[in-house]
Amino acid sequence: MSATVQTPGGGTPRDAGGGTRPAARSRSDRRTRLIRLAALLALGLVVVSLVRVVTGAQEISSSGTLGTALGLAAPIALAGLGGLWSERAGVTNIGLEGMMIAGSFGAGWWGYQHGPWLGVLMGIAFGAIGGLIHAVATVTFGVDHIISGVAINILGLGATQYLAARLLTGTEGGGSTQSPQVDELPTLSVPWVGDRLLDLERHHWFLVSDLAAVLRAVTTGVSILTVLAVVLIVASGLVLWRTAFGLRLRSCGEDPWAAESLGVKVYRYKYSAVVISGACAGFGGAFLAVVAASQYREGQTGGRGFIGLAAMIFGNWRPGGLAGGSLLFGYTDGLRLRQGEESIHALLLVLGIGLLALGVWMLVQRRLPQGAASIVVAGLVLLWFALTDTVPGDFTGMTPYVATLLVLALASQRLRPPAADGVVYRKGQGR
Repeated sequence: MSATVQTPGGGTPRDAGGGTRPAARSRSDRRTRLIRLAALLALGLVVVSLVRVVTGAQEISSSGTLGTALGLAAPIALAGLGGLWSERAGVTNIGLEGMMIAGSFGAGWWGYQHGPWLGVLMGIAFGAIGGLIHAVATVTFGVDHIISGVAINILGLGATQYLAARLLTGTEGGGSTQSPQVDELPTLSVPWVGDRLLDLERHHWFLVSDLAAVLRAVTTGVSILTVLAVVLIVASGLVLWRTAFGLRLRSCGEDPWAAESLGVKVYRYKYSAVVISGACAGFGGAFLAVVAASQYREGQTGGRGFIGLAAMIFGNWRPGGLAGGSLLFGYTDGLRLRQGEESIHALLLVLGIGLLALGVWMLVQRRLPQGAASIVVAGLVLLWFALTDTVPGDFTGMTPYVATLLVLALASQRLRPPAADGVVYRKGQGR
């Protein structure tokens, strides 16, 4: 056993062998990551501001676009958060889309009758039921996780179509493919801030106006469900990485047999995680029904469960990372909705600069093939920008999906999933 030694001047505690204590190293690593993230965000804002000034595409950093992006990112982040809970416990969950569909139907069906808040609760409950079915199949009966997830997606779509035909046909304003209108939930704004920030934004000053747009987007007209989604992401990070419950749950995803040998009730933790996973996905579906459309509509999830899964993987199975991935998708989709071809054309310049910087960084890190490939792609993107004035309409529609695939491809070298993710666990049997 090594004794703890306090370094002179109150420095970092070290053990008797001269090594930095793990807790101190962990705090230092977190501080370093936060500094790097802040620097990356600041650099990104500078690049976007520069591109806005050069191209005149004001919508790429307007508060309207950023506010739209925030609303579009919330359901994706909730689906990704559902995947995070499940996969941290070792259960692969590609059934998030089906659970979101169930949540959107539950919120629309219950919401128009009993109000939006009860609709949101019913959407969460419907998603949790989907998670419970997935848990029974994978944890209790040992069904392959991918097969069970596909079945959940098919079941979620088919069941909601059947229920909509039975329960919504003949309702006023509703039908077999949609529910009547659901009352709107309140939005939150910081008093006396929005108008002042809008004045700054409309001057179109370099960086100052962009920063004002960012602040206005997060302080004006934000849905209360968006705020709850942010709180849920932060709370999930604290629970999973700061509590004994979270440690035990994550141990089930790394090595369930080792966790079992230490007395952890692995089945119980897996069930808890997958049901919470379904509830989060159901919350995402409820968001779409109550906030985005104010009613249930067939097909309104639009593959966001799968995009949420991609955002989770991009985020390296971490809450902060999946939030960033969700914002990326929401931003590109928001640009498409706000101004279409002109904004997406300006985004090509942002993408080219970003890929060029990434390629140089990879070359410095001696990752020569990846760096060279990134620089070549950057050159092609910049050439495309220089030789055209707009982008085809079809490409505008697929931009969010292309951006997701590109980011996943570039991030693949640093991804590390839980070691036992997708592994069928049987108590007492070992590996």
